[in-house]
Amino acid sequence: MADTTKSVQDVALIVGGGPGISASCARLFAREGMNVALAARNPDKEVLIKLENEIGARRYACDAAEPASVDALFTSVKAELGPPRLVVHNIDGRMRDIFRKEIVEADPALVKQVIMNSAYSAFLVGQAAAKSMLEAESEKGGHRGTIIFTNASAAFKGYPKSGAFAMACRAKFGLAESMARELMPQGIHVAHVPIDAAIGWTQEDGSRAHWLAGESVDDNMADPDQIAAMYLHLHRQHRSTWAFDVVLRPWVENW
Repeated sequence: MADTTKSVQDVALIVGGGPGISASCARLFAREGMNVALAARNPDKEVLIKLENEIGARRYACDAAEPASVDALFTSVKAELGPPRLVVHNIDGRMRDIFRKEIVEADPALVKQVIMNSAYSAFLVGQAAAKSMLEAESEKGGHRGTIIFTNASAAFKGYPKSGAFAMACRAKFGLAESMARELMPQGIHVAHVPIDAAIGWTQEDGSRAHWLAGESVDDNMADPDQIAAMYLHLHRQHRSTWAFDVVLRPWVENW
């Protein structure tokens, strides 16, 4: 059974701000009484400015693949909002220029960039989150905080023409699993959430669509609002039943 205790002191930090999962998480966490921080390379994205005006989220510039930038982010969030008790790493690192490239035509420089943006940034954010949470006193029940890594189905399926992304996702899974085994006994809940689906972002007209897969029909795409609800549930789980690997996919997904 979930622990439904809420605390207005909770600070949620979402790294990788955008209009999909991050925006849905920001809105839900704010409604649940959390102070929300959003970090992105470009904090002046239209969606982040909108979230600042809509829910009072704080925007931070951060290159999550740079150690100094990640350290500065956590220092600023702690000083301005307090130490984050919920950290979501929501960067998958994929780029259109490397998308669907055969192994013989993949640009090594882009492959390295995908791994840096995804797995390496996950390490940096996870490390900074762990340091911060281990310094904090645990709440009643021994819970120091929650770290959630968004991932893709490439975490367990290496698709053709997707070598760079498969490497990055497998590495991110390995990192999350190692951190969970190390940190859960110390009161930090680490969860790995592969999304095995196209994610249908909510459009201005209320429909949901994906830039490549088209418009969502009959819930055939993952709803970012429902992903956010799962993330909140993970943060509030009782430590006697902490989930680690939670695969989310629509009811029609072929797997």
